[in-house]
Amino acid sequence: MGLAEEQRELIVFCGAGLTGALSEIGEIYENLRNISVKFNFDGVPALRTQIEQGAYADVLVSANLKHMNALQSEGFIDNQTVKIFTRNKVAIIVPNGNPANITGLGDLAVPGVKILMGTKELPIGDYALQVLDKLAADPEYGPAFKESVLANVVSLETTVNRVVSKVALGEVDAGFAFISDVSPQMVGKITRIPIPDKYNAEGDFPVGILLQSKYPVEAQAFIDVLMSNDGQAILDKYGFIPWMKKAGEK
Repeated sequence: MGLAEEQRELIVFCGAGLTGALSEIGEIYENLRNISVKFNFDGVPALRTQIEQGAYADVLVSANLKHMNALQSEGFIDNQTVKIFTRNKVAIIVPNGNPANITGLGDLAVPGVKILMGTKELPIGDYALQVLDKLAADPEYGPAFKESVLANVVSLETTVNRVVSKVALGEVDAGFAFISDVSPQMVGKITRIPIPDKYNAEGDFPVGILLQSKYPVEAQAFIDVLMSNDGQAILDKYGFIPWMKKAGEK
């Protein structure tokens, strides 16, 4: 293998909440292809800004459609390659000891409860606000409930991983995260409190290839691994909602 071959590298920009699952999928990919994968894990708004400012990436793995759509409209993405590869929902997470005794949505409005959310630009922050809007529209909770919850938010984080780690450390009483954020590594540190479906926001996670990619064939092969049964099984293991293939698809 020549030197030029050895240096081939696929650069994947990826939402931070996908770190565990995508690292495993990257290993499968490297075993199949003669190219290494280098991940840049960060909040999707930060990844978008980096791309807009000229950073090189072959593939973008996003936690919502908003930022992918924006990059598509700005001419950074090969639109034909964009696919939804998984879905997610919002959950409340609490430290394992649950010092504030949070058992459901109503407890988030109790004065003095310390809550973490993502920034409104961050996918999980955007989805959490959608949940609060649905609650505000329901007479059982109402607009005052939403205001009380927002009044308890002590910090807005720029990655979902920061929300999760601060909750795990017991720095706050609760946080809004994805159901997938109670990953295998986090079991025993945080507890997930489900949000009823009628209030929940289910998010589509898209992946796409950048037009600047020097390795479009290898990049497509990466997406193929992500969409494969093995890739979907890993996402399932990490708590994501697998993208069910249409009947009859290979």
